[in-house]
Amino acid sequence: MKNILRYFFLTAAAFFILAPFLYAAAVSFETASEAATFPPQFIPSGFYTDSYSKAMATAPIFHFILNSFIVSLLVTAGQVVTCSLAAFAFAFLEFPYKKLLFALFLSTMMIPWESTIIPNYFTIRSLEWLDTYQGLSVPFFASAFGTFLLRQYFQTLPREIFEAARMDGCGHFRFFITMVLPLSRPALATLTVYAFLTTYNQYLWPLLITNTDNMRTVQIGLAMLQWDQGISWNTTMAGIVLVSLPTILLLVLGQKQLVRGLTAGSTKG
Repeated sequence: MKNILRYFFLTAAAFFILAPFLYAAAVSFETASEAATFPPQFIPSGFYTDSYSKAMATAPIFHFILNSFIVSLLVTAGQVVTCSLAAFAFAFLEFPYKKLLFALFLSTMMIPWESTIIPNYFTIRSLEWLDTYQGLSVPFFASAFGTFLLRQYFQTLPREIFEAARMDGCGHFRFFITMVLPLSRPALATLTVYAFLTTYNQYLWPLLITNTDNMRTVQIGLAMLQWDQGISWNTTMAGIVLVSLPTILLLVLGQKQLVRGLTAGSTKG
């Protein structure tokens, strides 16, 4: 009986979480008149698919998705490299004021990202990186959260491995590449999924530094779609479904690694 109640609660919670996406998917198959009715019609009367073709004709959605994928992959690769190197230094190396520097590093997480938009914009503009992939990705190559996540996981690795490697003449970089990274795949997978999804869902920064449709990302594309279509919510919802499918697929495939990586550093020993 306890398991039945548990599964019932989990099913209800899952349906509650998925309800916005299910509603968007349902509206995307409605006609324009059905999508504009009040109260809302949750079940379409038919299987109207023209809204998807209209969405793709209104805005180059697949090109926006490609741009978001490229930028997200660049940011993910940059964060994995920089965060893993910084986390290795904070976890295994000894240097003056290590704890103080780590505390200052973490304190940057409390700085609102909006307060850095203007300095970042002027920097990108001075480098002539407006409307470029590097302008969309380079400012996010470092992450205090990613460093903290990997550092906590690195500290769960046996310290004896590091000491034995040093006695055998293994250098820091070789130990990092051959020992730390292979043993830290759950945490690295977690950072990969987190960085990719966070970048994929960005809106304000791409809106600020892109001026042409050729460099727009998916979130800007959705805003353009809604503006062009006005009250044609079935077309807007069709665009939302197309944009959301890659992230939903990534989240489903990486959920196990995401949960494992976030909880791995909670215990030691």
